[in-house]
Amino acid sequence: MPAISFQSISKSYTSPKGPAGSTFLAVDHVSLDIEEGEFFGLLGPNGAGKTTMISMLAGLTRPSGGSVSVLGSDVQRDYAQARRKLGVVPQELVFDPFFNIREALRIQSGYFGVRNNGPWIDELLESLGLADKAQANMRQLSGGMKRRFLVAQALVHKPPVIVLDEPTAGVDVELRQTLWQFIAKLNQQGHTVLLTTHYLEEAEALCGRIAMLKSGRIVALDHTSELLKAASSNVLRFKVDGHLPPELAAQARVTGRIVQFPAKEAVDIERYLAAVRQAGLLAEDVEIRKADLEDVFLDVMQKHAGSQAASQGAAA
Repeated sequence: MPAISFQSISKSYTSPKGPAGSTFLAVDHVSLDIEEGEFFGLLGPNGAGKTTMISMLAGLTRPSGGSVSVLGSDVQRDYAQARRKLGVVPQELVFDPFFNIREALRIQSGYFGVRNNGPWIDELLESLGLADKAQANMRQLSGGMKRRFLVAQALVHKPPVIVLDEPTAGVDVELRQTLWQFIAKLNQQGHTVLLTTHYLEEAEALCGRIAMLKSGRIVALDHTSELLKAASSNVLRFKVDGHLPPELAAQARVTGRIVQFPAKEAVDIERYLAAVRQAGLLAEDVEIRKADLEDVFLDVMQKHAGSQAASQGAAA
C-alpha cells in the first residue's frame, strides 16, 4: 500500500485573465505513488502545481478529478482518518497569537484526540531548539522560531506521513541543519517524507526519489542517482568581471560574477574559454565539476519548454 497515492488528479480554476468561463488547469491528470518509508522530493518552478497537490493531499482543496489517499484512506471520503496519518508543514507562518508554544502544541494534540503526550512534546521542543522558548508567546518569536514551531505542530500527533512544503524558505543555516537532522532521524525510523523545496542541494542530499513538475504535469520521475547519471555533461565554472556577449550569455547560467557552461567534451571547454578571451574578459577560478541536481532541473525544464513550444506551433 502506498503511503501517498495521487490517481489521475486534476485541479482547474476559473481564469481571471481569460474570456468569461475560461479555466486554468493547475494540476493536469497527475498519477504518482510514494511508498512507505520514502524520502520523496516534489520539485518545480513557481506555479508548477506543487502546493496545489499538497492542498489536495491535506484535504484543503477538492480535486476537479481523480483521487488522493494516505495509507489507503481517501482524503475526501475518509478525511478524519487520512488527516490523522498526515502531518503538514505549510509555507505560510500561521499561528495563534494567544498561546505560548507548549500550550499551542497541547491544543494541537487535542485536535487529534491525543492526550498525555508531554514527553513527546518535550522531545520535539528539544530536537527543534525550542526548549528554552516553550513558555514564550507566539507573537514574541522570530520568523525562524515560528518556522520551527510549525514543524513541531505538524509532528505533535506522530503522523506516519510527513509533508514539508518549503520548510526552510528564508530561514538560517542553523535551523536547516537542526531540521534535517531530526527529519532524517524520523525517516530512518520509518516515517514517509514528502518535500517540496527550491533549495535543490537539499533535495539532492535528502531525497531518494524525485518528481519534477511543470505546468501541472510530471516531466521527470526517477531515483535521484539516476537523474544525476542521466545528466549529459560536466559543467565549466568560472568568474568574470564584465558582461558576456549576448550570443555567449544565451548558452550560460550566469549568477553575478559566476558563469557556468555545460561541457560534454574538452573541446567545449576550450571553445568557451576562447570565446571569453575573444570578448576581452578574463576567466578566473576556473573549475570543472560534475552536473548537480540544479543542472538536471534546468535542463529538464528547458527541454519541456521547447517541446511545449513545438507542440503549440504544430497545433497552430
